[in-house]
Amino acid sequence: MNLILQALHDIPSTQIEHIAQLSGATRIEQIAPHAWRLRDTRPELVEAAKPHDDIADYCFEHRIDYGFVPQGKHLSGFGLVVMDMDSTLISIECIDEIADMQGLKPQVAAITEEAMRGEIDFAESLRRRVALLEGLDEGALQRVYDERLQLNPGAEIMLAELKKHGIRTLLVSGGFVFFTERLKARLGLDYAHANTLEIVDGKLTGKVLGGILDAQAKADWLMKMRDELGLNPEQVIAMGDGANDLKMMAQAGVSIAYHAKPVVRAQASYALNFVGLDGLVNLLDHS
Repeated sequence: MNLILQALHDIPSTQIEHIAQLSGATRIEQIAPHAWRLRDTRPELVEAAKPHDDIADYCFEHRIDYGFVPQGKHLSGFGLVVMDMDSTLISIECIDEIADMQGLKPQVAAITEEAMRGEIDFAESLRRRVALLEGLDEGALQRVYDERLQLNPGAEIMLAELKKHGIRTLLVSGGFVFFTERLKARLGLDYAHANTLEIVDGKLTGKVLGGILDAQAKADWLMKMRDELGLNPEQVIAMGDGANDLKMMAQAGVSIAYHAKPVVRAQASYALNFVGLDGLVNLLDHS
């Protein structure tokens, strides 16, 4: 079993040694500029369902991401990575930025937050938010893509590593096809699915066409692609940040909470709270 430590900065040797003492590790190796692997941890700690609370608390306090990774669990053993879009692959919530074009960002963002915390049903929250966009010129979508949409740090490094290992990528979002299709083409993703905004005479109608792609639909797409690719659950990684991603993440052998809400961090295999998306590579490419 390996204990992987990583941060956005150099981790002082005193902190690494303290974590090694907590974990029982006897060997420390640097595996990347800001990442370390600790080996030979005590079985009673590494085999626990959740790693030792002392390690979790210490790492969070010092802005260090950590993960106990079984020996030999390597990226090359996976065949599919499924990603949420908003606040996971990209740094914004697209619907909040679209709403800003209407001067309604605070109202829409408040509903977004409720949904991400799991306080209201996602489908209901999406209908309420999209309804507020009625009458907005469709050109606002392109403006959001051009002016505000940015990849989260480390996204391109992560995707390059996944391609190198022949791992397929699925972007599945409760957001909108307008953005997922552009990201799919730009980044060379294999599959993408999302909701479609109704547009009539160049204006948003405030409605979504067809069924809403919600938490269950995300999980269904993961299972569909997993089965089509002939993979078992242990060969699938799912990444997300909000409550709407939990059903999808539960269907994957490895789930990654990326800068996520507490409810998501609590249920994920690993949490990347501080580092970028390339933290996935440090976790699973050095075991």
